[in-house]
Amino acid sequence: MKDFEERFSELQADMISICMEYVEDRTDKVYVYASYEAGMTSSSFFYLINNKYVEAYKLNDALEDGDKRYDVSTERGFMVLDIINENVEKMEELCKEYERDMPTELKLIYDVKSGNFKAEYKYDLVYTNDDIKTADHIAEEWFEEIKNNDL
Repeated sequence: MKDFEERFSELQADMISICMEYVEDRTDKVYVYASYEAGMTSSSFFYLINNKYVEAYKLNDALEDGDKRYDVSTERGFMVLDIINENVEKMEELCKEYERDMPTELKLIYDVKSGNFKAEYKYDLVYTNDDIKTADHIAEEWFEEIKNNDL
């Protein structure tokens, strides 16, 4: 029987996998942000392509001459977000089942070339107690931080 860690890891791997499918495996790094606070699930994802950090809907901004264009249709983007959010909800069920704390925030980074996978978790409320910020603000801040620090 699979244990907690194995099942939790599989859900994270599935998030990376759907993001890889979205770019037809044509990326250097994948970044997934997921948030689960106060019963609300939110997520976003972005990429490093040709040394440019791009949000999913702007993938074609990173193309070089002759590169095949990406399909960045709204439907495809929402399909990816739906799958990420479903996985976050499955993680929450898994945490309940094993009486573990559910992270309020997950930041996943997958380096395609090296195969390295890194996950960061927070367990404190990130935005629920903030009058202004939403999960989208936090995701956008992470994108800017990565882009500016080239992590």
